[in-house]
Amino acid sequence: MQHVIDATRDWLEKAVIGLNLCPFAKAVYVKEQVRYVVSEARHLDAFLEELDRELDLLAASDPERIDTTLLIHPTLFDDFLVFNDVVGIAEEAVGEHGLDGVLQVASFHPRFQFAGTEPDDIGNYTNRSPYPTLHLLREDSIARATAAFPDASVIFERNIATLEKLGHAGWDALQIGPKE
Repeated sequence: MQHVIDATRDWLEKAVIGLNLCPFAKAVYVKEQVRYVVSEARHLDAFLEELDRELDLLAASDPERIDTTLLIHPTLFDDFLVFNDVVGIAEEAVGEHGLDGVLQVASFHPRFQFAGTEPDDIGNYTNRSPYPTLHLLREDSIARATAAFPDASVIFERNIATLEKLGHAGWDALQIGPKE
C-alpha cells in the first residue's frame, strides 16, 4: 500500500502545496505531522471502525506529533455519491465521539464534484485526490491557521481562479493520480 501513500504525497506536494490550494498544508507537511492511513477494509462497516479508531487516536495524540490524518481507501468508494454519503456518516461520527469543536472532516475524491457543476468543471479539481480520502483535522489547528491568514474565505475563490488559469492540460501535466 506504499504506492497509495506515495501518490497521495505526490498530490499534496504538487497540487495542494504546489498550487497553494491550502495555504495551511505546507507547515504540517514539512514538520511531518500528517498521518497517512491506508484502509484495506473490505466493507463499509470495517472502514467506519477504522474511522472510529483514527478519530480517537488523533484526538488523543500530541498535535506536535500528529496534527492531521488522511484516511485513504483506494478501492472501496469508487462512486463519488456513495463516498459523499460516507462523508456525512464521518461527520456524524465526530459528534458521536464527543469531538464536535475538536475535530472536523474534509473530503477528497478522484471524481469530486461540487453541487451544480458538470463533472469536468475544473473547479472540482480543488478537491480531487488520487484516492477517496477523509481528512481529519484539528479545529485548533484550523483556528491558528486562519488567524495567520486573516481572509480565509477567499481561499476557495482563489483556488477556482488558479485552476481555471491552469486548465485541464495544466492539471494533467502535474501527473498526479493513482500509481499502481
